[in-house]
Amino acid sequence: MTNNIPQREHGRLRTEGAADYIGVATSTLEKDRVTGFLGVPFIKIGRTVVYDTADLDEYLASRRRHSTSEAA
Repeated sequence: MTNNIPQREHGRLRTEGAADYIGVATSTLEKDRVTGFLGVPFIKIGRTVVYDTADLDEYLASRRRHSTSEAA
């Protein structure tokens, strides 16, 4: 059976690329890894931190609002 749902390409980005991808400063993601305030998921491989683009897309989708009066 053929799956007609298009598959998204997954990629891994380092902090700078991930920050550009979601439109925040690099320091914001660095702080978020310590505080967890924004809750942006990341992957730690040894000392290297990477962000999966699928996780970043989900994070952005969870922030979608239709008006400024909507609760976060």
